[in-house]
Amino acid sequence: MPDDATPDPYANPIAFGQRMQIQRQRRGMSRPVLAGLLDMSPSWVKQVEGGRIQVPKLPMILRIAEILRVRNLADLTGDQSMRIDLFIGPGHPRLAAVKAAVDEFPLTTTGLAPSTRHLRHRLDGAWAARHSAPNHREVVGELLPGLIRDGRLAVRQADNAADRRTAQSLLSEVYSLSQFFVAYQPDSALLWRVAERGMVAAQDSEDPHAIGVAAWLTAQAHRDSGPGHFDAADAVTLEALRYLEPQLPDADDRVLAIAGALQFEAGYTAARRGENGAAWGWWDKAEKTARKLSMDYYHPVTSFSRAIMGAHAVTVAVELHQGGESVRQAARADETVIRSRPRRARHRIEEARAYQLDGQPDTALATLDKAHEAAPETIKYNGYARRIVLEECESKQPDRRRRASELAVKLGLLAA
Repeated sequence: MPDDATPDPYANPIAFGQRMQIQRQRRGMSRPVLAGLLDMSPSWVKQVEGGRIQVPKLPMILRIAEILRVRNLADLTGDQSMRIDLFIGPGHPRLAAVKAAVDEFPLTTTGLAPSTRHLRHRLDGAWAARHSAPNHREVVGELLPGLIRDGRLAVRQADNAADRRTAQSLLSEVYSLSQFFVAYQPDSALLWRVAERGMVAAQDSEDPHAIGVAAWLTAQAHRDSGPGHFDAADAVTLEALRYLEPQLPDADDRVLAIAGALQFEAGYTAARRGENGAAWGWWDKAEKTARKLSMDYYHPVTSFSRAIMGAHAVTVAVELHQGGESVRQAARADETVIRSRPRRARHRIEEARAYQLDGQPDTALATLDKAHEAAPETIKYNGYARRIVLEECESKQPDRRRRASELAVKLGLLAA
């Protein structure tokens, strides 16, 4: 291997600082950017990477792991006793069945496809279950294999071009539902197969709403892959918005909502970059779009609505590391009008991040308890929640450490 080649971070022995540098470079992040996100100086980052100062304590290690999207703490620390997945949750028991349905390559199937009306009814029921069930992954995971197989069958057996486009739109939506199930599980390749197939089916459907939803989910997959993929996330988001823009003056609530969701996605990515003006500028655009929606409208895939904009404001402030502003936005957001259990739990997690950022760890833990009450399967797979809980398990305050440990047991991070 050439002397200037990037060392393998899994080889031993490699010091913490060198592992940190490797992970930072793999994410395409500069020292000044990492330093800014950590509220430290570029000099501090350089000294840690060079091994000239001691290894940071666990709370800082967890923050570094969060920012660099390090999947497993052992990849950063080299300590195999710390094999804790932050941004990949435990594999769901129904993952294998969903994967088998996605991976099938049926050419000789003789079954009769259900009607598109029947598929629409089943999909509506699946989305309703996802939003209302506390164990939403379990419920959706049970429904997905049949929906995937029947969706593909409907496309293959369509009688004419119009019917085929309708079936493709439904199949794309099935893949969208699948992406919610597969996300943050230990099979990133499956996630990308689902995202790409959803986009292809949406494009074949020529349905603006389906295309917008597929783009929204694909942009999220890029962004969650780390800073090196932010440009790709923006490219998908902005191209979808350019496609939808001419149709917005006469659009129904569904198409307006997916445009608003995409506008917020652009702001979310800007916030992850630390671009304050752009982040809030896109939030403003999304908020104006939300005002055009019917008062009680709630998009079944993205949860975009008038009510969700308060929750989105919390997310922007948190991603910009604006502690005081994030808490102010959390106080303003009315989470009780968020009808979806998993989205309500996600909002609670964002609130917890705000309180943690603002130096209120006890309130953060109490808020995570509420997230667990709303949707246990949401918090169990959320890397931000897991990071906060692990950090507070090291607290010097006995009561706080006990509460964090109890929550860690619920999330499967610690043995009972």
